[in-house]
Amino acid sequence: MLATGLGATWYGAAGLRADDATNARRVMDQRTAVARASVIAETGRYLDLLQTVAAGLGAGPDISASGFQAATAPLATSRLTGATGVALVVPADTAEVAAVEAAWRARGAAGLRLSPRPGTTRHLFPVLSRPLNATVPATPGADLAASVEASAALAEGRRTGAPAVSDAYVLLRDRALPPSRQQLSFVFAAPVYAPGDGGAFRGWVVLGLRGQDFLGGVLGDASQGLLAGTLRATDSAGRAVTVAAYQALGRRDLRRQATFPVGDQHWTLVTEADSARLPGARTLLPLTVEVGGAAATVLLAGLMYVLATGRARAQARVRTATAELRQAEAEARRQAGLLSAIMASLGDGVGVIDEQGRYLLHNPAARALLGTDADVDGPDNWQRHYGLFLPDGTTPFPEERMPLVRGLRGESSDGVEMIVRNAGRPEGILLSVDGRPLDASAGQRGAVAVFRDITALRRYENDLAVFAGVVAHDLKAPLSVVRAHCELAIDQLAEAPPSDDVTQAHTALRRILGAADRMAALIDTLLAYTTARDAPLSLTVVPLGPLVADVVRERTEHLRRGTDPSPAIYVGALPAVTGDPAMLRHVVDNLIGNALKYVRPGQDPRVDVTALPAEGDRVRFTVADRGIGIPDDDKPRIFETFHRAHAGKGYAGTGLGLAICRRIVERHGGTVTVEDNPGGGTRFVVSLPAAAADAAGDGEPAAAPLPLPAPEHARA
Repeated sequence: MLATGLGATWYGAAGLRADDATNARRVMDQRTAVARASVIAETGRYLDLLQTVAAGLGAGPDISASGFQAATAPLATSRLTGATGVALVVPADTAEVAAVEAAWRARGAAGLRLSPRPGTTRHLFPVLSRPLNATVPATPGADLAASVEASAALAEGRRTGAPAVSDAYVLLRDRALPPSRQQLSFVFAAPVYAPGDGGAFRGWVVLGLRGQDFLGGVLGDASQGLLAGTLRATDSAGRAVTVAAYQALGRRDLRRQATFPVGDQHWTLVTEADSARLPGARTLLPLTVEVGGAAATVLLAGLMYVLATGRARAQARVRTATAELRQAEAEARRQAGLLSAIMASLGDGVGVIDEQGRYLLHNPAARALLGTDADVDGPDNWQRHYGLFLPDGTTPFPEERMPLVRGLRGESSDGVEMIVRNAGRPEGILLSVDGRPLDASAGQRGAVAVFRDITALRRYENDLAVFAGVVAHDLKAPLSVVRAHCELAIDQLAEAPPSDDVTQAHTALRRILGAADRMAALIDTLLAYTTARDAPLSLTVVPLGPLVADVVRERTEHLRRGTDPSPAIYVGALPAVTGDPAMLRHVVDNLIGNALKYVRPGQDPRVDVTALPAEGDRVRFTVADRGIGIPDDDKPRIFETFHRAHAGKGYAGTGLGLAICRRIVERHGGTVTVEDNPGGGTRFVVSLPAAAADAAGDGEPAAAPLPLPAPEHARA
């Protein structure tokens, strides 16, 4: 069956291909006939126009330059493809050259100078000319007798009294071109006679025609680029000379040849084409029959094979699938047992819920940490059932901030601290919880949380904080003594007579005071860094407007007019947020202080403080400046401890300010980022929880702009 079907398909396709070949030959004949007719029509048009110009020039009593230009003007607009120019050529003997020059000068050929060939007595001079498409302009006065082909054509035209065509040669004007740009060309010549029977011979009207340009233009238009062509001309010796060639895409599997007269010459046009590119010459029917027949044959043979062997294969597949199913079931049991063992062995608690808030998993460590074996479904019941509180130990943990609830919203959370205190955990423990959305590979939406007991760690950190406070106090005490003694010594030196020793002592004491102040500032910063991490939060509604105004007042009221920089501070409408007032004030003070400090020498600071609402009931608080900016390499590390982006540029600092800001903001459940300020400088963006609408102030707009009291010279 397979062999029979393929044989029949091949036989049918072969017949269709034979029909396509016949059709291609017919289309090729038609295209060649059109190309031949176009060449004959164009050359005939050129000869007719030339003969018309000759008749016009001979009709008048005399030939002048203006008359020649008027007679040849239509040729310039006739789109004569390949034509170089038209000229009036006159014969002259050697003795007549001077007289011809004088006569034609009188007729308007100004500047004409004839150049007869040495050793000849008969000359052919173009005395008037009009360029058409010539690349190289004609040289008036050049002797056409230098060209055998041109001389023969002119002689034949005078002999017969009809237009004549020369053999192919390189025009005299083109011989100045590089060899790569020279073309074989023709001269069309029509004799000019005075009016009346037996009128005197006045010369010839001569037209130059470049073969390659003519063939490319005519054949390109006639064949639309589908035919390649070669133009051959038979010279006076009977030889066929290849004048020009026109190329086309594709292989050359079809060839035609047509010979036709042009004037007194015979030209031959040879055309070639790719049958696959000729419109209407080829069809996809043979290929379609081959592909479709082969496909149908193979499909039918395959169906017969399937029917013959289907039962055995089905039984084999069933046995294979059963074995694979048993193997997959065993592997699934092993994986489930391994997962159960891992979950039971983990010291950290793991909890998994579905999209409805129902618990799918709580490992033993989670039940031990939560102090209860019973789970309750629904986030609105978790706080009461498990006894979940904020780190202050008294405020119930908000449902929307729970890591599992945030995981259901597609958010990730790390290090969320909460206190668990219930009947099973009456003393209460502090947990750190990480939440994530459940991976899509689980086949359902949900969330997973991992929590660990950090009670002992926080107790240890608190002890360290207390220790740091004691150490800081003990360190600041001797600094205070050093400072007091230095100030006392400075006061005493003020009464001493001026001298070099007094000046040196005064300078040394000032350096000691400066070092003591820097040491005290570093100790205060370290204490603030510890407090930002460990101190309990006192959450309340914090209006940002008055808070920013107070910080700006403290930062600018000490400036003196004319001696200190004059900052320009703009504060937009600021809403209220939820947070610890003292800690948020530290964040605002640090960001505004940096904006006022990190400016170029001699430049007045400019600070813009704005806020906008953001998604998730949050506020986007922005502090932008026009200062020195932060290099791109430092941006990822700018919030790290002790990292300073401009440590070597003379700006004081400890490298802890932005690290403290990040700790405070993250403890409020927010984020702080840094980016370039368009136009120069830096922009810090802080995300904080927005205050509830009813808590922002009895329906008054919490985002109204606030006036900023500042020094007379500060622009707010």
